[in-house]
Parts: sequence; C-alpha cells; structure tokens
Amino acid sequence: MPPGSSEAPASRRGDPVAGLSARVDLVVGQRDTALALGSGDVAVLATPRLIALCEEASCRAVQGRLGTGRTSVATRLQFDHLAPVAVGATVTAEATLERVEGRRLVFTLSATLRSDARSGLVGAGRLTRVLVDEAAFLAKAGAAVAG
Repeated sequence: MPPGSSEAPASRRGDPVAGLSARVDLVVGQRDTALALGSGDVAVLATPRLIALCEEASCRAVQGRLGTGRTSVATRLQFDHLAPVAVGATVTAEATLERVEGRRLVFTLSATLRSDARSGLVGAGRLTRVLVDEAAFLAKAGAAVAG
C-alpha cells in the first residue's frame, strides 16, 4: 500500500460488503490547486482534485474485493466542498462503503484538514460506483483491450 494511505481492518476475500473503508492523505501542492487545474483563479486545493482524492479512497476501500476481470466505475457524485485548503496543508479523504445494491456500491465520503493551526471538515458527500466487466466496459468505450 502506498505511503499516506490506510485501510480499516477487514478481510480482503469475497465480494464487497458494507463497512469497508479506506483513507488517503494528500499534502496539497501547487499542481493540486484550482489555478493549476483551471477550475478557478486561486492557489488553494481544487474541488476536482479533492473529489479525485475521495474517489481514490473509494477504490482502495474495495481493492481486491471485485473479482478477476471486474472493476468499478463512478456513476453518481453528490459532494459539497466546504472550506478552502492552502498549499502545504494535509487533507485526509475517507470513503466508507455504506451499502451494496446488486452491482451498485454506495459510499459516504469525507475530507478533513488536520493541522496545528486549523482542522475540520473540508468536504463531504456520497458516491455511487457500479461493478462492471472491465473488458466489456473498455470495448463499449471503444478502447482496445491490451492483453
């Protein structure tokens, strides 16, 4: 597992089950800012980057639980970016699998700032991912499957 990430203890065998979770940390750099990503005019953590961090946590939460040839893709996101985060600050994104509805995986997301000067909720929301056959999904997208 890469540095800056952790997972709640859980068995990694079988299908995804409610309660799986993972955390991912990010030290905000210049390339993570709204200015760098073109999503705003200020050098603070960009909303698209914060969402990507939360999605990374959701993927890690179910890593190793999807079965051979299967992956998950995001299909719905509801997210509130609540507070600005300066370059150099550390943000922790956490995703928890709340429920499994057939092929749908519904996660709650949160992002928290932890520093000596300030801490608190930076963003929160829900994410729905759908389990798909990777080869069929790529074929549908028109991509060539390497193999």
